[in-house]
Amino acid sequence: MKTQQEIIEEMQAVVEQMRIDDIEDNPDIIDENFECDCCGQQKCLAGSIEYEGYRLCNDCVLLAETGFALNKISHIQELIDAMEDKRLQGLCDFLKDEEKRNSN
Repeated sequence: MKTQQEIIEEMQAVVEQMRIDDIEDNPDIIDENFECDCCGQQKCLAGSIEYEGYRLCNDCVLLAETGFALNKISHIQELIDAMEDKRLQGLCDFLKDEEKRNSN
């Protein structure tokens, strides 16, 4: 049986390879960004995956796949719910930055 560390390292390699494959298939994807439904940040489309109607960036795909592999989560909604604070913080930071830009 694999250790938790081995599972994490395996997931990191798999998810990174997905990102690399997307870039090799479509080099222009590097310039395509979207707002991740999980972390709420603007991220590159390369290596992103849609789960149950949510589009996750490559970093969040790693969290999801590792969570599934370690039996920490069974549905993507659990990760979305767990990341809510991070999304809210990102939104607050974005609004503060916009306010600063608009006041100059």
